[in-house]
Amino acid sequence: MRQSGDPGPGPGTDADPGTDGGSGPDADAGSGTGSAPPAGHRAGFQPHVLREYALIADGERGALVGPRGDIAWLCAPGWSSDAVFSTLLGGGGCYAVTPVEQHHVWGGYYEPGTLIWRSRWVTDSAIIECREALALPADPHRAVLLRRIIAARGTARLDVLLHPAAGFGRHRPREIHRRGGVWTCRTGDLWLSWSGAASAREDAGVFRTLLSLREGESWDLVLEVADAAPEQPTDPGAAARRRWRETELGWSRQVPDCTDTAAPRDAAHAYAVMRGLTAASGAMVAAPTTSLPERAAEGRNYDYRYAWIRDQCYAGQAVAAHGGHPLLDDAVRFVSERILADGPDLRPAYTVDGRSVPDERPLPLPGYPGGAGRAGNRVNRQFQLDTLGECLLLFAAAGRRGRLDGPHWPAVEQAVRAIEQRHRDADAGIWELGARRWAHSRLTCAAGLRAIAGQAPAPVAGRWASLADRLLADVNADCLHPSGRWQRAPDDPRVDAALLLPTIRGALPPSDPRSRATLAAVRQELSEDGYVYRYRLDGRELGCAEGAFLLCGFLMALATHQQDDPSAGHWFERNRAGCGPPGLFSEEFDVRQRQLRGNLPQAFVHALLLESASRLARPWDG
Repeated sequence: MRQSGDPGPGPGTDADPGTDGGSGPDADAGSGTGSAPPAGHRAGFQPHVLREYALIADGERGALVGPRGDIAWLCAPGWSSDAVFSTLLGGGGCYAVTPVEQHHVWGGYYEPGTLIWRSRWVTDSAIIECREALALPADPHRAVLLRRIIAARGTARLDVLLHPAAGFGRHRPREIHRRGGVWTCRTGDLWLSWSGAASAREDAGVFRTLLSLREGESWDLVLEVADAAPEQPTDPGAAARRRWRETELGWSRQVPDCTDTAAPRDAAHAYAVMRGLTAASGAMVAAPTTSLPERAAEGRNYDYRYAWIRDQCYAGQAVAAHGGHPLLDDAVRFVSERILADGPDLRPAYTVDGRSVPDERPLPLPGYPGGAGRAGNRVNRQFQLDTLGECLLLFAAAGRRGRLDGPHWPAVEQAVRAIEQRHRDADAGIWELGARRWAHSRLTCAAGLRAIAGQAPAPVAGRWASLADRLLADVNADCLHPSGRWQRAPDDPRVDAALLLPTIRGALPPSDPRSRATLAAVRQELSEDGYVYRYRLDGRELGCAEGAFLLCGFLMALATHQQDDPSAGHWFERNRAGCGPPGLFSEEFDVRQRQLRGNLPQAFVHALLLESASRLARPWDG
C-alpha cells in the first residue's frame, strides 16, 4: 500500500450528489487541483506492510487496496495481464480515494460472505467509508471497479486521483475525452471509462478532483478497464446502482453457510477469497500478485498469478471437507481438462485458460522493497509427481460428495496411468526444488491411489490399491529414517512438514509408528511457539532462514486432530491469527516481526484454513 500525500491547494466544492449512492451524468463532484506527477507515483504513495492490504476480486482479476484508499495493484483484463496500477512494485499507475485531512486513522472490514471491502477512516471531524468491489457478474474482457464513498459522520472531504498506466507503468493515457460527465482514454491496449468524476482536471494523464460530501451523503465512482471500447451508459448513476445490486446479489449466491465450522466467520471468508480467485474456467490462481518477496534481498520472489494444479486440488479437497459446493465442481472440471490434455506430462501450473505459463522475465519495475519485479515462472519446466496423487485425492473427495460424474472417469484413469508410468522418475516435489526421489511425492501418490480405489469398481480398485502398496514399500525402502520417521529423500535425512500430509490423506494409518514418529519429529524439530516451518534450510535457528509456513501450521492442526490430540485447537488458533486486519494470509509469516511474507493472498493457505475449521468442528472422519 501507499500513503497518500498532500492533496494539493484546490478547495473542494460542496457538491450535492444526493443520498441514493448514484451520480448524475453531469454531476459536479468538486473542483480539481493542480497538476500531479506524470509517473503517477506521488511522494507518499509508498509500499506499506502487506498486512494492511485488502483484496477485491471477481474471479477474472483482483486488486489490492491500501490503507490510504489506493488501488496499488490491478492487472487487466486478466490475472496474468500486465498491471495498469502497479505502485505496489514501485511502478506507475494508481487510483486513490484519500481523506484530505492528513490527521486520520485507517480501518476497514469485509461485508460478510463477500469480497466487498469497506475502507474506513476516522479524521478529526468526520468518519468516512469507501465501499469497494470488482463488479459481478465478471466479464473476462472488462473489469468494473466500483467505489461508493459514504460520509458516515460529519463532512467528508476526499482527494481523488486516477493515473492509469498500462504495461506496468510504461504507457501514459492518450485519446483523452470527457463526454456527458464521463472520462474515457486509452493506455497501452486498454480502454478506460470513468464516471462520477465529471469535474476532475486532467494533466499529463493524471486526473484529480476534490470531493466534498455532507453527513449521510454518498457518491459513486465507476472505473471500467477493458480490452475493447467500453459502452457509454446514458445514465451513469443508474448504471452504478444497478452494478452494485448485481454485485451484492452475486456474492449472496457464492459463499455457503459456515456456522457448522470451528471458525464460522474465517471459514466463510476463506471460501470468499478462493471464490474471488477462481475464474469462469474453474481455474484458481495461486495469488493475484507477483514478486512480493518471501525474504528480503534473497531472490525468493515469484509470479503466482497462475493456476497451480496442486493448489487447485487442495482447494477442492478443503471445500469437499465442508460440503458439495460449486468450488469443488470448478476444481474437478479444470483439473480433469488438464489431465486429459497432457496426461503424464501434466504441468505444475497453467494460465487460467489452460495455456502454458510463460517463461520468467524481469519487469521494468523497482519491485516491492526487498524484491525484484518478475513475470512468468520457471515452474513451467518442472515435473511434480505429487500433483498426480493430489488429482486422485481431489477426484476421490468429489466422489464421496457425489460430484464425480461419469465424464470425469477418463481423467481418473489417465492420472493413474501417469503414476504407473512416472512414479520412478525424479521430480521437483512440493517445494519445487531440484529433481530427486522425494518421499512426499511418492507417498502422496499412494494416498491418492488408495482414496480413488474406494470409489472404483472392484477389479480396478484392487489393482490401484496394490500399486499404492508398492509405492509405500518403495518409500519405506529408501526414505525411512533410522529413528523410524520419514525423511525427505534417500539422500536427505531431514524431516519435512509436508510429510504430515500423506498420513492425513490416508497413505497409511495415523496409528502407524511411522506416522507418529514423523508427527513427533515435526513438532520437535520444525515448530516453535505454535508455528511450523517447512524444513531446516541450514544450521540457523528457525525463523532466521525463512518465515513460518502457514500451510504447515494448518497441516499440524489436521495431523494432531487426526490423532485425537487436544492440541489441534492450539495449532489452528495460532496459525489463523497469522493475518492482517483484512483477514488475508500470505505464504509465510515472519513470527519475530509479526509480518506477512510472499504473495498476497495465498490461496492454498485459505484452503487449509477452511479444511481445518471444517474438520476440527467434529471428530475425525477421514
